[in-house]
Amino acid sequence: MNALTLIFASLLIFAIAYRFYGLFLANKVLRLNSKITTPAVEFADGQDYVKTDRKVLFGHHFAAIAAAGPLVGPVLAAQFGYLPGALWILIGCVLGGGVHDMVVLFASVRHKGESLATIASKEISKPIGTIAGLAVLFILILTLAGLSLACISAMHEAPWSLFTIILTMPIAIIMGLIMRYREGSVTFASILGGVLLIVGIIAGHNLMEMPAVANLFNWSIGTISIAIAVYGFLASVLPIWLLLVPRDYLSTYLKIGTILMLTIGIIFVAPTIQMPALTEFIHGGGPVIGGPVLPFIFIVIACGAISGFHAIIATGTTPKMLGNEREILFVGYGAMLVEGFVALMALIAACTLMPGDYFAINTPAAAYEQFLAIHPELHAVDLPHFIERIGIDLHGRTGGAVSLAVGMAHIFDKVPFMDNVMAYWYNFAIMFEAVFILTAIDAGTRVGRFFLQEMLGSVIPAFKDKNWWPGVILCSAIFTFSWGYLVYTGNVSSIWPLFGISNQLLAACGLIVCTTMLIRMNRKKYALCAAIPGVFMAIITFWAGYIQVTDIYIPNGQYLLASLAGIAMLLMGIVFIGTFIRWSQLFRIKELKVDMYNEEVKELVER
Repeated sequence: MNALTLIFASLLIFAIAYRFYGLFLANKVLRLNSKITTPAVEFADGQDYVKTDRKVLFGHHFAAIAAAGPLVGPVLAAQFGYLPGALWILIGCVLGGGVHDMVVLFASVRHKGESLATIASKEISKPIGTIAGLAVLFILILTLAGLSLACISAMHEAPWSLFTIILTMPIAIIMGLIMRYREGSVTFASILGGVLLIVGIIAGHNLMEMPAVANLFNWSIGTISIAIAVYGFLASVLPIWLLLVPRDYLSTYLKIGTILMLTIGIIFVAPTIQMPALTEFIHGGGPVIGGPVLPFIFIVIACGAISGFHAIIATGTTPKMLGNEREILFVGYGAMLVEGFVALMALIAACTLMPGDYFAINTPAAAYEQFLAIHPELHAVDLPHFIERIGIDLHGRTGGAVSLAVGMAHIFDKVPFMDNVMAYWYNFAIMFEAVFILTAIDAGTRVGRFFLQEMLGSVIPAFKDKNWWPGVILCSAIFTFSWGYLVYTGNVSSIWPLFGISNQLLAACGLIVCTTMLIRMNRKKYALCAAIPGVFMAIITFWAGYIQVTDIYIPNGQYLLASLAGIAMLLMGIVFIGTFIRWSQLFRIKELKVDMYNEEVKELVER
């Protein structure tokens, strides 16, 4: 199959989805109202609640939600062939992920920009909200630890990437100061930031050719682990307009710019997808993913189709910066569709490699010889050439990041006059992946601080004040240490499958909890748009979790991971049961009331 066909088909599907289904969600399901005062305006404090230009907010939101998932997940799923991943990205993004992000963001905006746990407390019950809060906090710590490890893997032994990533921080602060204190300066700050970023990328590549400078930025894994935690702490404490938002906005230039370059490269080169539509591993037993394509395709590809981590952002930083409720369509649904396209491009880049090269990179070195003895037809073809051109041994570089970088470099290398810079493209791709991941870490850490403050605030009311600096610093330090310690000790390097299960359970939770709000608001059959994908994700994820625990964790003696998976499923199971009981109660209410927005609802709740 030609890659161009898949690209044009996806662009057409996403454009139609935004124009018709996105508007249907905005106008009929959610009934977005531009006259409603958003939390960013009502509670403006210059710290967390800051009305933000919609283009800048789109950049922040996209940068925050688009982490390792849309890059690594599709690459790992390529083991099953290109067809299962492509179908799930297209269908899941349009009918699941986009709906999830819009509905959750809408619910948070109507509830003062507060967390999913708080929404559950008000819409369902306080006990269910407490359990949901514990589950979300538990999942978020695992998520940030897993993302950080992926980021460390990308930046380790990549001094040019590290230099450029560090450089984005002072550039972001300059942009933040300009946009804060110079009215109407978004365009100027954007151009300045883009120019400085390009200069920094080029200068960094040239500087790294000097051994002394390269050694200065060749940090150890331990040093990078500490640096990421320090950055996460600063991003969660400093005013949101100073570092986090402008840096995410700046990173969006690099993210979208690279994806556009890759798209143009694919259009120009027109590579053939070498991976078959379906491989023999769809029934399980593959070297990259041990389980069968059903249900594991829904777990491996999370971000890019539907992701619970998006609920963290959509009830964390983004609703506190939204200036107009109508912008939920552009920011929520629009950013999700762009992420879906990113995921599809990652899948294409991996599938343009010869299958033998793909498996040689993604199969652990200790198991590769045994794998090759069973599947001699899947021997490496072009990999020795790639190793020679890039200068790095690529065998057994599992996790998806390296195979994606090689796939991107392989495509760029075929562009005219680019045939001698494959090592350059490889390192650029590694930097690109690290930037993707880091922007989710900073936003996730800030949201984790919000969650912890809300939970402690139920015991000590002072913590509910987001401007009480002792509470801000203490909660940021505790939460950052929680995931930072796991990263530094390396104890979560094998929890990526657990992260996938937890993440998709959280996506189901976001949809199911917010469906409750739609039912209460008397949206009747329109609530099915959120309920159907929510229940589907709950069923499919419990199925995958059961297989992961019984067929993989327990037989391999991984009892701790089995216990953690069991805890995540138990907590979410309680939330789901409590929510379904609440649905039954709401369906029995016949008499309607008028709420503060002059809408007829089944029941009034606290904002």
